[in-house]
Amino acid sequence: MVLVGLAFAISLNAQTADKKWNVGLHGGAIQYNGDLGNDFFKTDQAFYGFGGLSFTRFLGNRLDVSLLLTKGETGYMTETSRFRHQLTTGTINFRLNLIGADYFVRPYIFAGGGVMMFANTLVDTKNNEKFDFAAPSFGAGLNFRMGKAVTLNLQETFMYSSSDERDDVVKNSNDFFLLHSVGLTFNFGKKSDADGDGIADRLDKCPDTPAGVVVDANGCPLDADGDGVPDYLDKCANTRTGLAVDQFGCPLDKDMDGVPDYLDKCPNTEFGVKVDADGCPLDSDNDGVADHLDKCPNTPFGVQVDDSGCPLDEDSDGVPDYLDKCPQTPAKATVDEFGCTLDTDGDGIPDYLDKCPTVAGTAENQGCPELTKEVKTLFQKALQGIKFDTGKSRIKPVSFPILDAVVKVMNENPTYKLIIGGHTDNVGGDAMNMTLSKDRAESVSVYLIGKGISPERISASGYGLTQPVDDNSTAAGRARNRRVELSVEFIEKVTVPVKN
Repeated sequence: MVLVGLAFAISLNAQTADKKWNVGLHGGAIQYNGDLGNDFFKTDQAFYGFGGLSFTRFLGNRLDVSLLLTKGETGYMTETSRFRHQLTTGTINFRLNLIGADYFVRPYIFAGGGVMMFANTLVDTKNNEKFDFAAPSFGAGLNFRMGKAVTLNLQETFMYSSSDERDDVVKNSNDFFLLHSVGLTFNFGKKSDADGDGIADRLDKCPDTPAGVVVDANGCPLDADGDGVPDYLDKCANTRTGLAVDQFGCPLDKDMDGVPDYLDKCPNTEFGVKVDADGCPLDSDNDGVADHLDKCPNTPFGVQVDDSGCPLDEDSDGVPDYLDKCPQTPAKATVDEFGCTLDTDGDGIPDYLDKCPTVAGTAENQGCPELTKEVKTLFQKALQGIKFDTGKSRIKPVSFPILDAVVKVMNENPTYKLIIGGHTDNVGGDAMNMTLSKDRAESVSVYLIGKGISPERISASGYGLTQPVDDNSTAAGRARNRRVELSVEFIEKVTVPVKN
């Protein structure tokens, strides 16, 4: 009665994952079936009672494990045979509940095993304080939910004794005992709520909710605007229904320009680009080219621009059309600040056509100064007049007058830069001829420098047999191919070759 009162005083639910322990008080009758006879389900035999205590542990939605302890008497009384024993049992059973815990009536079946102790209550018998195994113990029952804490239990338990001696008769079959019981059971325990949100773990769909966060019936944090981001994390708590949001609960801004997608007229703006209120790239000069692409971001209003945002320059002279006073300047022409062609040396030939734009020249010589007839004649004479020892780079003395004349020309024309080219015939190998031609050109350069010409005004190169001027198959042709060519280069390094 004390346990019953305690059970009703405590507000407990039926045994579930939240209330995993159950204690029961049981009582009833024990019947025998063995070698002497059978009194199962018979009412004309002597009544043998028992009392019991059970301890049950919840394992799953349908499975429990139970320890059942009983103490009472069993026996069999007829005119021809009788026995009577005290019977103490202890069994462990696994119970399968056939329906869920929410029903008023809950049937179950169980099976297990344990021990049985017999103590004879009659004198002069040999079966006193004997132990057997209850192998197996099985049965079925009904639980009636009487309230939040109390269950009425009806159960039928079959115990099969591992011995054939407990009725004092040894034959070929062991003894059975049937326990008819009725009892009250009481549920105890505290529900598991790992995150402390008031929702049991087994029902909690969000079992890791941080402490103090308000949750719904499923144990999940509240999400007032229904955007999928709980209120305690939502930085935009009143987002309009249906809008896609980021992990902070704010409307998506895929291009991260500060304008949410649902308002962004240019939703794919490159990251870092400055935008206007519509989310489109800024165009400060209103030329139709966004600032981040505009190479000329301060173009005056109304000026036509190209794809890069710069004013049009149709003649590509570097002066935009709106400032160009000569808008049709030929391509590659050098122009002044107004877009008109330059003539630096004032020789009447524009720089873009002038081979010597800083030295006044003639149109016939493409803007370069004309070489005098005497200089041309001297350079022509030098072609075959500069002689060397056969197969060597040593200059023969017969060449000195021509070289001295070249020195005189260089001294009289300080704007000249002399280009010396050494050439050979095809006698000998390519590598040997290349080396010989270079050495001979260098010999001429050394001679002129020795006569006072600055090394900066002389350039010497060898070309071997790669640039013949005649047929190497004849002696005359080979003689013409063995030569030293002299030419003049002006400031722009434009060579004026000496032709035959």
